[in-house]
Amino acid sequence: MARGEIVLGCLAPHPPHLVYADNPEQNEPFSEGGWETLRWGYQRLARKLKDIDYDTIVIFTPHWQTYIGTHFLGLPNFKSLSVDPIFPNLFRYHYDLNVDVELAEAMRDAASDAGIITKMMRNPDFRVDYGTITSCHLLNPDWDKQIVTISSNRNRHYYSVEVMNEQATALGEACARAVELSGRKVVMVASHSLSHRHFVEEAPLPEDMSREHIYNHSQYVWDMKMVDLMRAGNMREVIDLMPEFTEQTMAETEGGGLTWMMAAMGYPDYNAEIYGYQSVIGTGNVIAAWDPNEQSREVVL
Repeated sequence: MARGEIVLGCLAPHPPHLVYADNPEQNEPFSEGGWETLRWGYQRLARKLKDIDYDTIVIFTPHWQTYIGTHFLGLPNFKSLSVDPIFPNLFRYHYDLNVDVELAEAMRDAASDAGIITKMMRNPDFRVDYGTITSCHLLNPDWDKQIVTISSNRNRHYYSVEVMNEQATALGEACARAVELSGRKVVMVASHSLSHRHFVEEAPLPEDMSREHIYNHSQYVWDMKMVDLMRAGNMREVIDLMPEFTEQTMAETEGGGLTWMMAAMGYPDYNAEIYGYQSVIGTGNVIAAWDPNEQSREVVL
């Protein structure tokens, strides 16, 4: 069997507003647009993915929260209606997705061997979280690839961001071993924003861009610090700063997604491809990718 590999890593924020603004046929509400910087950035990254040979999207989501262990989707297909609990007026999405169960089980086994408590989700009525659906839709709107979804164990809530970093690192390294043994070519996805302080009142028209801005300047300064480090290829420094960044900005990195992906990819020391940065309801969102192939790697923004 050929050796498996991670062919791309993506930081893919999941505000449901972006799907709402795109008006795909799967989503019930209708929008007049909005958040074009992020949507156009996603469209360019999706075109890049079309040119990459890969088998499976492996996504780590902070909105499938598990308090005992790390869980993996464990059935070949999940089909249902996903309704965002905060924005049901924006996101009522009919999904039908296929799971790479063999790879999911291999990752579960590798994580278990590393001492991580794990479980396969085999309930056919389980509703897949909107973080998985939003990021996967925006990266691959054709839904023609199998996925593996990994839950976010809430280490940070029980212990600290430092413990989250350690656990997410161990999980990332275990998943990388499973990918290598599987022979799969994999795109890894960390589904989350950066800074995550957000407004508590919604504009009368959600897509009214005159109302959209970052929550406050300190959030922006922190986000730009992290983006500059990504551009420079200093991913070990990003992960070292993760506890302070997460505490200061209430960042969605607290779920462990970026740490997991960077550990799996061996902390890339090359520049990240930045596809866009924009606020959504006050949160800071950057679309970024790490391409191990020097020939196809580029400076986007």
